[in-house]
Amino acid sequence: MTSSTLPRRAVRAVGESPLSERVARAQDLAYGPLIARVRRSPLHTDALGHPLHPSLTDVTAGCWLGTSLLDLAGGPASRHGAVLLTGVGVLASVPTALAGAADWAETTGAARRLGAVHGLGMDAAVLLFTGSLVARLRRRHRLGTTLAVAGNLVVAGAGFLGGHLAHHRETARGASAGATG
Repeated sequence: MTSSTLPRRAVRAVGESPLSERVARAQDLAYGPLIARVRRSPLHTDALGHPLHPSLTDVTAGCWLGTSLLDLAGGPASRHGAVLLTGVGVLASVPTALAGAADWAETTGAARRLGAVHGLGMDAAVLLFTGSLVARLRRRHRLGTTLAVAGNLVVAGAGFLGGHLAHHRETARGASAGATG
């Protein structure tokens, strides 16, 4: 078994799962009206030559990774920086999620199901980091650290699915831009 076999099988399993289809339908119901508005906004543009969402993820994920690095290697002196990065990451997650949801609305089939699971995972990460921020503001730094590490693990898993979608251009926008998988 090669190292790429297991990840490919995992992506295929998520993309073919009936549960993933239910997640996609639920997200469509929950976010449909908001997505329609975002699709007409600057968050849904090809002005960069590609969708905006993948670029925005770097800010969010970078802040959150920095949070855990400060927590685990910086000690008590870095708590203020960790609080700041956690908060900036939570704030940055809003336009990042909106841009991603607008792109997701144009997907179909397995890409739509993968995107729905990616989005659900990232929603969970936002909740974990929001909890981390609240804990830190209440001076419960150990809990804040634990929630941030858990959040980064979720980001890694959900980000893997998002990276697959972006890399293989399994979106309507990627296909329309002439990209190949």
